Amino acid sequence: MNIDLRNIYKNYDDKPVLKDICFEDEINSIAVIGPSGGGKSTLLRIIGGLLPPTSGEMHMEGQQIFFDKKTLQEYRRNIGFVFQSRGLFEHLTGLQNVTLPLIHTFNINRSEATTIAEKLFERFGLSAEKDKYPSQLSGGEQQRIAIARAVAIKPELLLLDEPTSALDPEYTSEVLNMLGELQSGGLNTIIVTHEMGFAKNACEKLIFLAKNRILESGKSSETFKSPKTPELKSFLDMVLEWNV
Repeated sequence: MNIDLRNIYKNYDDKPVLKDICFEDEINSIAVIGPSGGGKSTLLRIIGGLLPPTSGEMHMEGQQIFFDKKTLQEYRRNIGFVFQSRGLFEHLTGLQNVTLPLIHTFNINRSEATTIAEKLFERFGLSAEKDKYPSQLSGGEQQRIAIARAVAIKPELLLLDEPTSALDPEYTSEVLNMLGELQSGGLNTIIVTHEMGFAKNACEKLIFLAKNRILESGKSSETFKSPKTPELKSFLDMVLEWNV
């Protein structure tokens, strides 16, 4: 799946959040890293069609994505989203949280939607949690159900914004293992993450976003080993300082 970002700018009240974002590559698994406030979440929302750029163009598979209502409705049907807040409906069980969009957005009958959801719960070791409400689940279980909901629609692309934010280490591992399995299965993913080990070892490619620009990109293993910009070297030195 090819993505081509051409001179993307995004301003909020004349304050630049993204400046001249240019990037073209095949999406397999891409990690987006960088310091807070660099525009990572904004970039992800533009790619997902949730936020229009101030200027610039986005192309997917050679087709320009126009940010009008009709185009975006169709485009977003092929995109799965997982955000920090997880966004589960508190009054619905885990299973109902997954079946709801299948029934009401994708017009899948209830029986088929339930079958799809139950297979995902079994695949990811969540069968015991399917009838529990979010308040009865751990943060890791909630996030894994949110990911199951996002992949239930069989998206062409899965976007994740800090999916392990605020999770304890054991729950972080559960979520990252689930993502690793999905990537191994061929699902295209772009993940904004602060988990450098996952970015390096589980994601094929890397985008380093800082100062509202893409300062560096490339294969993850090579970029971690030999950062070309002083900004990325400084960032990695800082975030990896206490790793042992």
